[in-house]
Amino acid sequence: MWILPMRGKAMVWAITACCCQGFLLLGYDQGVMSGIIGADNQFGHDFGNPDATAQGLIVAIYDIGCAVGSLIVFFWGERIGRKRMIMMGAATMIVGTAILTSSTTRAQLYVGRIVTGIGNGFNSSSIPVYQSETCGGAIRGALVCLNSTITIVGLVIAYWLDYGLSFVSGPVQWRLPIGFQAVFALCLLLQVAVLPDSPRWLLAHGYEQEASKVIALLEDHDSIDHPDVIQARKEIEKSLAQESEGGPFRYSELLHGGPIGNFRRICLCVAVNVMQQFTGSNMINYLAPVVYQNTMGLTRNLSLILGGCTSITYMFASFIPLWTVDRFGRRPLLMISATGLSVCFILASILLSIGTRPAAFAATAMVFIFQIFLGIGFLPIPWLYPAEISTTRIRARGSAISSFFNWMCVFAVVQMTPPAIANIDWRVFIIFAVFNACWVPIVYFFFPETRGLELEEIDHIFEKGGITGGVWSSKGGRTTADMHYPPVIPVEPDLGKDFNSDEEKLEHA
Repeated sequence: MWILPMRGKAMVWAITACCCQGFLLLGYDQGVMSGIIGADNQFGHDFGNPDATAQGLIVAIYDIGCAVGSLIVFFWGERIGRKRMIMMGAATMIVGTAILTSSTTRAQLYVGRIVTGIGNGFNSSSIPVYQSETCGGAIRGALVCLNSTITIVGLVIAYWLDYGLSFVSGPVQWRLPIGFQAVFALCLLLQVAVLPDSPRWLLAHGYEQEASKVIALLEDHDSIDHPDVIQARKEIEKSLAQESEGGPFRYSELLHGGPIGNFRRICLCVAVNVMQQFTGSNMINYLAPVVYQNTMGLTRNLSLILGGCTSITYMFASFIPLWTVDRFGRRPLLMISATGLSVCFILASILLSIGTRPAAFAATAMVFIFQIFLGIGFLPIPWLYPAEISTTRIRARGSAISSFFNWMCVFAVVQMTPPAIANIDWRVFIIFAVFNACWVPIVYFFFPETRGLELEEIDHIFEKGGITGGVWSSKGGRTTADMHYPPVIPVEPDLGKDFNSDEEKLEHA
């Protein structure tokens, strides 16, 4: 297949643009229904004015589709490959969008939501892996964070398109915003079709020549025999050889401990996504108009405007990690984010308990501050961390299982939040405040720092062992040194052996 004639930074940015397109689609698809359902509008008239339970099902059944898509990647994604999984995801979402846009019954609407969800599950499980495996450790964090930033751009587009069309009469009021996502899906399909696959996946599946060509493209070299290309390939092959010592992959490997620590890696993949969903982010982002209207007593129109403004705040905050994630690391951003989110929920609870309109507006301000703290940590890191912390052998499965738990938790939160707000009102904020407070020590004790490390270096991150995998005993949670700049360790030379080069001396040491 024809590949774009680009090399070096240009190719990395072309891959990043493709990944961002996938996350733009993800964000738009997640946000598009929030401004359509729950109002006396054309959508409600066309589908029999669904009650609160039916509205929740329309929103949440999409997450079930995403979870199913993630499971498909878990079982077959490694065999199919990163690039082809993304192509399948884009094509599936185009089909799902066609079903949704032409819906005349709730049953067809449900089917369309599930199909688009499956396609998004393919993308959300595969894109972070593809991005991580095609860029260097020095910029990997910023590039994956850029993907999550673009997610919020999609959310903003969806919110404001919904709001603008709310003043239009007729089926176009809801069919246009739902159908518009097909534009993003088609662009994603066309973009990824002309990009190379991951060199790590190619080497893992025996495509050595093609992998060398891709490495040369990414390293900006003309020849596959260039020393940098050979060195990069050898590092990947060495890592794969270490991971494959036990023979062909078996699912039981995901439960193995030892120096590689697959089970610990899978636990971290799942944990960071579960933690993200129980920060309360979905309650604010997907149900913002409901929260503003029902919990804070604001009008529907004002709630929609504030929901859009909330998403804009979220979008600007999501740019912050582009400069901080590779400078300060993953752990500090997660802990600062969780602390800020907990404080915001506590203050919002106190203000709403007062019961006055000025206090409600002050609580609304807390929601905006909440978005800032969410954007700097618990928005981007859960998309980045699973693809980093997993080895090449289990990376597709680690990302897929984390994506599965992510979507199941989204489903649970979206289903639980409306009745929780109806029954305990503002007190639901206290629950999320407690959750966020718990995430700080969990990150501090169990999450190793991956900033600046190449993926092959992260394979050694748990070799210290122990309950925390060496995180507790390591400064800043950095359990392994950057192999590109190894520490100088004095050793006693073997005086009975002659060495021909410094490399032999270093190897002996």
